[in-house]
Amino acid sequence: MADETPVRPLSDAARRALAEAEARRAAIDAAAQLPPERLGRDGPEPVRFGDWEVKGIATDF
Repeated sequence: MADETPVRPLSDAARRALAEAEARRAAIDAAAQLPPERLGRDGPEPVRFGDWEVKGIATDF
């Protein structure tokens, strides 16, 4: 017999948090469907990570 843990019912706040997380994941997936930027920077989006790097020099805002 497998170790079965009882499933607890989720609170309303937990359900709202899960729905919000799913909406955010859907928005991220939708943004990933956009065509690549022409003449843009390579690599991760610098605004998302809070710094810019040009020729090995990182500038933090």
